[in-house]
Amino acid sequence: MSPIELLIEKFELAPHPEGGYFKETYRSKGSIALDALPQEYEGSRNFSTSIYFLLTSDTFSAFHKIKQDEIWHFYAGSPLMLYIISESGELSEHCIGNDFEAGEVPQLVVPGNHWFAAQTIEKDSYSFVGCTVAPGFDFADFVLPERKELLEKFPEHSKLIAKFTRTGEF
Repeated sequence: MSPIELLIEKFELAPHPEGGYFKETYRSKGSIALDALPQEYEGSRNFSTSIYFLLTSDTFSAFHKIKQDEIWHFYAGSPLMLYIISESGELSEHCIGNDFEAGEVPQLVVPGNHWFAAQTIEKDSYSFVGCTVAPGFDFADFVLPERKELLEKFPEHSKLIAKFTRTGEF
């Protein structure tokens, strides 16, 4: 059994709509009432949620965004590159891994309402990470855009958008 197959089986990971595999590992019992959340939310949210996320070198995590901040935690495998585009179009690139001398970081916060995508750096490998979201994740907060939408919004990042989106015209 390959390391990827072992992780999928051991942690009961399922395909994620953005790419890769995931399993929710934590959802707080407590929740935040709708009237205590910013206006963009359409219902209450748990205080926090957490998932395992497995990305392989033969796929990618497509550009998407959520309303909440999302903290990525590196566990094992290849480092990964995380690409973030702010609403104003500012691009930042971050390497998440455990080679600290090479500038990799073991965790990174993606600010809420920023578009982001990721890829495993090493060929024929995987990146096993965790993602923590607060307020807790809800698919109602998840936006997986068409390529055309992001290209219209951020034409200066057309090559990156073409590489890390799956649907729509280029």
